[in-house]
Amino acid sequence: MTTDTCKPSRRSPRDRIVAAARDLFRRHGIRGTGVDAIADAAGSNKMTLYRHFNSKDELIVECLRHAGMEMDHFWRELEDAYPGDGMEQLRAWVRRIAEHLGDDNCHCELMNAAVQLTDEDHPGRSVIRMFKDAQRDRVVGLCRRAGIADADLLCDTLLLLIEGARAAQQSSGAEGPSARFAEIADAAILSFAGSRAALE
Repeated sequence: MTTDTCKPSRRSPRDRIVAAARDLFRRHGIRGTGVDAIADAAGSNKMTLYRHFNSKDELIVECLRHAGMEMDHFWRELEDAYPGDGMEQLRAWVRRIAEHLGDDNCHCELMNAAVQLTDEDHPGRSVIRMFKDAQRDRVVGLCRRAGIADADLLCDTLLLLIEGARAAQQSSGAEGPSARFAEIADAAILSFAGSRAALE
């Protein structure tokens, strides 16, 4: 998801700093972005930035929290669109991921940060793990509600397909293997659903 940081707004200085940091981290990388650039993009200054965040690492953690929490709204949309229908929610989730893969700025902030934050003790890594674990729990639950017997295996299959599609998007572009993500993921879902039906 991209964040508009350039237009004037009534957002608080803290919110502007987080929005600016997320945008710059996406475009230039975490290590390639300094606090001066963030403060400037937020229409602020370093003194204000450090008033809200004790360090750049603390700002990184806040950016990752924002990225993770945005997914809550996404899941609620799926539930509202297909109430009580786990299979349709699951397939709609795949379609939404596929649509996002087609964006010019396709990226996953959490995955990108995980690659860049190589220090295992960096506080951002625990935030990434927390949200990724929560995502996996949601998808496993979705697979179960869709009637999939081996929900854990289908969940991991889909998550690995997503990570692979994102990597392929970056290396091969929108016309590469990632263009068939929705088709491949849907085939996996139907295959697992078919295996369950065959057992019955």
